[in-house]
Amino acid sequence: MITLSNSLITKSVEELAPLLETRVISSVELTKAVLDHAETKNKEINAYISFSRKEAVEAAEKADKEIRIGHYRGMYHGIPMAIKDNLYIKNDVTTIGSKIHQNFVPDYDATVVKKLREAGAVLTGKLNMHEYAWGATTNNPHFGPTRNPRNLQHIPGGSSGGSGAAVAADMSAASLGTDTAGSIRIPSSACGIVGLKPTYGLVSKYGCFPLSWSLDHIGPMTKTVKDAAGLLEVIAGFDKNDSTVLNVPVENYTKQLTGNVKDLVIGVNEEYFFHQVDAEIEALVRKNIQRLVDQGAKVVEIKIPTLQYSEWAEMITALTEASTVHHRNLIERPDDFGDDVRLLFELGEIPSAVDYLQAQQVRRQLKQDFQKAFEKVDVLIFPTLPMLPPKIGEDDAEINGRRVDLMDNIVRFTGPGNLTGLPALSVPCGYKSELPVGLQIMGPAFKEGLVLNVGYALEQG
Repeated sequence: MITLSNSLITKSVEELAPLLETRVISSVELTKAVLDHAETKNKEINAYISFSRKEAVEAAEKADKEIRIGHYRGMYHGIPMAIKDNLYIKNDVTTIGSKIHQNFVPDYDATVVKKLREAGAVLTGKLNMHEYAWGATTNNPHFGPTRNPRNLQHIPGGSSGGSGAAVAADMSAASLGTDTAGSIRIPSSACGIVGLKPTYGLVSKYGCFPLSWSLDHIGPMTKTVKDAAGLLEVIAGFDKNDSTVLNVPVENYTKQLTGNVKDLVIGVNEEYFFHQVDAEIEALVRKNIQRLVDQGAKVVEIKIPTLQYSEWAEMITALTEASTVHHRNLIERPDDFGDDVRLLFELGEIPSAVDYLQAQQVRRQLKQDFQKAFEKVDVLIFPTLPMLPPKIGEDDAEINGRRVDLMDNIVRFTGPGNLTGLPALSVPCGYKSELPVGLQIMGPAFKEGLVLNVGYALEQG
C-alpha cells in the first residue's frame, strides 16, 4: 500500500479503479480521504445534505476484503460516491430537498442504489438539490444554497446542483443526478463536469421521488466521459418495478470509446440551438465542432421545425405533472414549500386538459422531427446553456449584455431532450470569465455509445 495523498481525491474513477483493483490503494483510505475533504469543504460549498461516514467505511472495508480475495466487481468497486437526495436509500433519511419530507425514511433502495451496491460502490451521503427537483439554481430555502466550486458567488445549476458541485470539488468521485428539463446537464455545464441524460426507458426510476413522470430521467454525473460510460453500465437495464423501462440490452459503453469520429455526420440547427446565445459560448462550441471536423467529421445544417413550440410543451407537461404529484400537500401544507416551488405548483393547477393534450401532440411531432433529422445526421451538437450561470439569488441572467429571465433560458437547450427522451451528453468545452462552458451532444434513442464516443473524442482533444 502507498500513503494516500490529497491529490488522489482529484483523480477520476477510471484512474482510481486500477489502483483499487491492484490494491495499490485501499477503498477505506480513499473513502476516508474523500469524506474528510467533503466534510471540510461542505462548510463553504454546501453540496451535502447528510453524510454516511459509518456506513461508508463499513462498505469500503467490505470492498477491500472482496478485492483482496479476488472478487473484483468492476470499475466502481470501492469507489466513494454520494447521490442526489431524491433517490431512496433504505433506512436513510431522504429529504428530496424539502421540509415536508425532511424526516422521510424509505424502507427500500431505489433500483439504481441497489445496482450501485451490487457493483461495490461506497455511498458517502446524500446531496443537496433544488426543492423537489423543481428548479435550476439549487438555492434551497430549507438546507441553504449550494455554491459553484468554480466561483462561490454563482449558482451550480440545478436541480442536481449538489451532485455537480460535489464532483467538481472532489467531494465525491462520481454521482447520480436526475433530469426533467436539464437537471443533470445544467449543473454539469455550470460546474465543468460530464453529465449524461440517458434515453428514456434505459434506466429505472423506481425509488426516485417523481417530479414529472413522463420527463424524469436518472443518469451519471462524473469527471470524465469514461467514468460516465462505466456508471451507465452499472445503472442501466430492465426493472420489473418500473413500467417505463424497456427491455433493451445494456451495452459495453466503455469499449465504444475509441475517439474515432472519421465520417461522423454532425447536425447543426441554427434557428433554435444557436439562437440568442452568448457570443463567447457560441464561439467555444463552434470551435469544438471544428475540432471534430479536423478529425474527419463533417457538418450538415438541419431543420427541426417543431422546436419553436418545445419550450411551451415542456413547461405545460412539467407543470401539470408536478402539480399532480404535489396536489394534496399544496392544499394541506402550502406554507411548507419554498416560495418559488409553491408558485410553480400553483401555476401547474391552471392549464386545462386541452392544454396538456396539445402539449403531447407537439411532443409527438417533435419526436418525429428528430427522427427525420437522425436519418441525415449521426448526432446534433449545440451549447448546453445559452449563458453563464448567474450569481446566487439572481432571477435573471445575461446574454450579450442583455438581461433575460433565468428559468426561461436555462432550460431552453436541455428541455427538448426530455420531451423526446433522446440521449444527451454535456461535456466541458472551455471557460468564459473563469466559469465553465458546456457543449451538448444529442443522438438517436439508445445510441449512448455513439454520443459518449463523440464526447470522448472532444475530451481527448
